[in-house]
Amino acid sequence: MTTTTARSLQLDGVYKEYPTPAEPLTVLRGVSLAMTAGQMLAIVGPSGSGKSTLLNIVGTLDRPTRGTVRIDGKDPFALSPADLAGFRSRHIGFVFQEHHLLPQCTAIENVLMARLAIGKVGRDDVAHAERLLDRVGLGHRATHLPGELSGGERQRVAIARALLNSPGLLLCDEPTGNLDSRTSRTIAELLIEVAREQNALLIAVTHSQMLADLIGRSMRMEDGRLI
Repeated sequence: MTTTTARSLQLDGVYKEYPTPAEPLTVLRGVSLAMTAGQMLAIVGPSGSGKSTLLNIVGTLDRPTRGTVRIDGKDPFALSPADLAGFRSRHIGFVFQEHHLLPQCTAIENVLMARLAIGKVGRDDVAHAERLLDRVGLGHRATHLPGELSGGERQRVAIARALLNSPGLLLCDEPTGNLDSRTSRTIAELLIEVAREQNALLIAVTHSQMLADLIGRSMRMEDGRLI
């Protein structure tokens, strides 16, 4: 498996506005941020402050109204839609509050969905998925359906799926939001551990002070500004 580590992330003056009948709704107001490989950041702040919108723009799921985003020195929004989708699949891994597993697919099949997004699944991919499930403590649950797994186990499958293409940028949106306190800490420690192992950039949007403390560096979103 080829590693596509992003060595840097840079945002300069990023705004996000949505049209309304009266005047544009401004969600992000001139956000700037610079990170390099191996760095981790927790983004905290109240609901509606723009945290998830910022994460979606960093993850290329949404476009800024103005300002620039560069991942490893490249502007992903200059790519065609097809090339952008491939760039996203190779360089960025996502872990959301909702695990978004396909209920009809086994744990290992859900992990392999990340590979299907960019090509055919080969034997090496299956072996890599098996290793990742072992890494998150679910090797013995590879053939189980999501409905047969606990909430924490489903989130660990989602982490393995996010790591399958060896992304250099790992983005987490409330990854412990639906879990009990003990499972939340286990998932938080796992995310940080695997990010360090892969020397990946990690950004987590969270209301969890525990997760923010474990990450060690926090910035706060307030009224669309990153403080």
